[in-house]
Amino acid sequence: MVNIPKGTKDVLPGQVYKWQYIEDVARKTAHGYGFSEIRTPVFEHTELFSRGVGETTDVVTKEMYTFLDKGGRSITLRPEGTAGVARAFIENGLQSGVLPFKAYYLYSAYRYERPQAGRLREFHQFGAELYGASSPAADAEVIALADRFLKDLGLKRVQRRINSIGCPACRTKYQEALREYFRPHLGEMCPDCNARFEKNPMRMLDCKEKGCKKFTSGAPRMLDYLCEECRAHFERVKELLTGAGIDFIVDPSIVRGLDYYSRTVFEFTSDAAGAQGTVLAGGRYDGLLSQLGAKPTPAVGFGAGIERLLMVLEAEGTELPQPEGVVCYLAGMDAESRNRAFLLAEELRAQGIACETDLLERSLKAQFKYADKLGARFVAVIGESELSEGAAEVKDMRDSSSVRVKFEELGGYLKGGRS
Repeated sequence: MVNIPKGTKDVLPGQVYKWQYIEDVARKTAHGYGFSEIRTPVFEHTELFSRGVGETTDVVTKEMYTFLDKGGRSITLRPEGTAGVARAFIENGLQSGVLPFKAYYLYSAYRYERPQAGRLREFHQFGAELYGASSPAADAEVIALADRFLKDLGLKRVQRRINSIGCPACRTKYQEALREYFRPHLGEMCPDCNARFEKNPMRMLDCKEKGCKKFTSGAPRMLDYLCEECRAHFERVKELLTGAGIDFIVDPSIVRGLDYYSRTVFEFTSDAAGAQGTVLAGGRYDGLLSQLGAKPTPAVGFGAGIERLLMVLEAEGTELPQPEGVVCYLAGMDAESRNRAFLLAEELRAQGIACETDLLERSLKAQFKYADKLGARFVAVIGESELSEGAAEVKDMRDSSSVRVKFEELGGYLKGGRS
């Protein structure tokens, strides 16, 4: 037997309704904010992610699924959604279209890392991206979209954390301050932090090693190095969120794990499933499109892991609505009646009524047991007498009452009987 690859998971029919519910809420919420769906390829040229995500990030240096195709080209399975959407925005000439450009996506991504609860090698995301608006209102709208999405899902134990990591100008001074602070401690810090020290010392703040955390916790704060323009931008974002009734915590430790972020960054966290974990995160990334060779275009967005959302919803005890199942099971008592039941099922399905009929030539008793397992509200029995009358004996499985219904009237009866 060939088993499923490590770090992947089957979504079986009995659980898929939970995924569909999250996806439906995501689509409805995004549409309410004027976002339209975009779909990009599951793999891209590796250069897109090394240039866009950042060569110093763990994603690029450790986690990407990269391979050479038959033409010798370096190809990577997408490790996140933003870079692919940015590439599509540029390549399809959307910069010259109507701005702001608002897009959302629901798709799978891939990272080679140690599988753990809510974090797999193949994972799924809901993401939203807004291009063409540099105002603080764009940041606030994207955060409000994220907040509305989680509220509409029914999540309760969520904290909204925001920060500003400034622009390239004020970050340069901050990075020098970080180097000055970390330099005496490099000998006690991990190899990754030592590698990031010169290239991007802000990445050191994101280190998860215990030996490094005792130093990163006391590091200088970016908020103390913001230029006047970045400070005013962040203050306006906070004002807009407060005015919209969205509670938040200013968390100076948020730097995000990808190099393309600037100014506003945010994380929505929950402790419902144990230790405080991120369920949604994002921020502004005004420099990404120019890094990819396009004219500078402001942008802001977020991504939310669906596996993590499911885990938190379950931990909170949230009951997700299940879709309506089989309305009617059509039971045939012999070959001729089973044939009529098959044809009648097709007629009912054409009317939008979910139904099933016997495919295994079961006994009538076995068919009733199967209908009960399906959760069918009605069972329509067809036998010799029913065929002669052109009517089915319809049993309501809730109260065991039954009534004869003409074949041609069955659709109307079932639609009326469900209320």
